Amino acid sequence: MTTVIGVENVSKKYIIGHQNQGRYLTLRDTLAEGVKSMGKHLLKLRDKTNESFEEFWALNDISFEVKQGEKVGIIGRNGAGKSTLLKVLSRITEPTSGRIKMNGRVASLLEVGTGFHPELTGRENIFLNGAILGMTKAEIKKKFDEIVEFAEVEKFLDTPVKRYSSGMYVRLAFSVAAHLEPEILIVDEVLAVGDAQFQKKCLGKMSEVGSEGRTVLFVSHNLTAIKTLCDRAVLLEHGRLIVDKAAAEVIGQYMGGEQQSIVTREWHDEKTAPHTTATVLNRVALTNSLGRAVDEIYIDNAFNIEIEYTIRQEGVSVGLTVIVYDQENNCVFSSINNLEKNWYGKPMPEGVYKSICQIPANFLNNGWFSLSINLFGKGFSDSVMTNEILRFEALDSPAVRGDYFGIFGGVIRPLLNWETNTLGTKEQ
Repeated sequence: MTTVIGVENVSKKYIIGHQNQGRYLTLRDTLAEGVKSMGKHLLKLRDKTNESFEEFWALNDISFEVKQGEKVGIIGRNGAGKSTLLKVLSRITEPTSGRIKMNGRVASLLEVGTGFHPELTGRENIFLNGAILGMTKAEIKKKFDEIVEFAEVEKFLDTPVKRYSSGMYVRLAFSVAAHLEPEILIVDEVLAVGDAQFQKKCLGKMSEVGSEGRTVLFVSHNLTAIKTLCDRAVLLEHGRLIVDKAAAEVIGQYMGGEQQSIVTREWHDEKTAPHTTATVLNRVALTNSLGRAVDEIYIDNAFNIEIEYTIRQEGVSVGLTVIVYDQENNCVFSSINNLEKNWYGKPMPEGVYKSICQIPANFLNNGWFSLSINLFGKGFSDSVMTNEILRFEALDSPAVRGDYFGIFGGVIRPLLNWETNTLGTKEQ
């Protein structure tokens, strides 16, 4: 396939100024300093004695290629250089060093407002953007109805876009960028401004663009979207390219590199422990069937979530919700103790209690998970949510794989019963 994007040893440097903090001054000191500096201001002189500067490399020696028709995700933590890279590729800013080769017409959607003139109407901006992309008026008219229908802004088409909400702005901007047939479509996290239905619509359109042989570069913190849309992903860290592989593999490395198991959490001070007016969390742990804390969780072994807490007001009834998320922050499941027989809904004496939530074997898929807990005291209004109390990896087990060595999709992996019977054979 033809290479449409070539990034060769690209670096981008910014100069950051710092204002040194001096000593705290009294009002008299401040007035005196003001009198001393008045002459300098009148002479338009600038005192730079308290300023210092440093170099910041937003991108540092990055190289990669993108072939025609590829859909490439760019991921990394905030400040990794993702948006800077897209701005360099979109020619919004020039690299400090290195070279960019682009083979094709580029449409970019980097932030709300990019490429639109606020005083012009939606209709006028569609034609303006098309002209910038090098399209004729006839070509734009051919796509006009599709753009408007996708953006869902028919009623506001002749309204200046400065009066649009951020959601309307993004809908129209994305629709223009995707429908005017660029060879290369570059999209930043801006889609997060839209609602869930529109984001799904955009992902479908980007997938369609890629299937037509055009190229998509997509920056997002939504790793599920990256995995769904992109064939390949690039991981940036502190301005450097760390890995460039298949999307699922890069996401796994990105998340796995940040994960550390926490299978027990204890609080010894009520002041710092999660608490309501009536209850205090003491300990949360993952344990085996014998009640012993476990260091490793295997998908074919059952385990327990043990929650120990203190009731410090007579007669309250405690409620608990456990919520488990996967490594992409999707909610896998939640469970409430409202069917617990011993104490739920009954007045509980002051004291220490332990509630156990049992997780069956062959339920979770292999991968990383986090556990959050919502503790209710006197009622649903008296509660405290504590996020990511525990983090753990559910490890694969050869015993349940059989002869399959590929990837199991999904966040759960139940061991379901299969049965095959003969309905009739050739011999019969």
